[in-house]
Amino acid sequence: MSRRLLIDAGNTRVKWAVVDAGGWIAQGSGDYADWSSLQRMLAPGMPCFVASVAGAAQEQRLAGTLVAAGIEATWLAASAECAGVTNAYLTPAKLGVDRWMGLIAARARTHEPVLVVSAGTALTVDALASDGGFLGGVIVPGAGLMRRALAEGTARIGEAPGQWQAFPRSTADAVESGITAALCGAIEQQHARLAAVSPRRPQCLLSGGDAETLLPHLGVQAEHVPALVLEGIDRVARESRPE
Repeated sequence: MSRRLLIDAGNTRVKWAVVDAGGWIAQGSGDYADWSSLQRMLAPGMPCFVASVAGAAQEQRLAGTLVAAGIEATWLAASAECAGVTNAYLTPAKLGVDRWMGLIAARARTHEPVLVVSAGTALTVDALASDGGFLGGVIVPGAGLMRRALAEGTARIGEAPGQWQAFPRSTADAVESGITAALCGAIEQQHARLAAVSPRRPQCLLSGGDAETLLPHLGVQAEHVPALVLEGIDRVARESRPE
């Protein structure tokens, strides 16, 4: 396949990469206020594959930008099976495409049981068995959503930034430490559940904007893979258009 563009359009940020048969040529990210770095990489006729969970306005803007650049994008969606991964969702197409791409990328990396975690606007924690079966997963509000919920839903908890502490002694630190504990707890609990039904100890792949914040506090060993969704998009692109 010729040079191609991969786009991971999340809730708050857009990640992208340009790849060819030799590997990854360039990649970057930005919020929806400025994606000039992406626009500089656009070339008419370039194959483009998009995994989007963005809101309608952002998605329309992205689609318009690609059309204006002469690019006809392939918009990906979850399916019942792809690249050795089977989708156990009750309605496979309703699984978030970002989660599906993460699972496909995880399968390409390992045939061991693996927990696929994305710590972004929401925290998603998905279990993939050693045979490639997606068992299911959980969704938890991400750190930013938790902070806002506490600030808006309580009378005396403000939005002052805090720091993680084992035993917090200020409200701001208590909020930050509690959020970290909740997110890490969701990951650790699902890891234990996957381990209980797996012949071998599961691996854990961690991506998303809050991944680096959580890593030092996790009680399970995890590998930080920032471009996991893009890796999954690339795998699907190569399957649809072989080199």
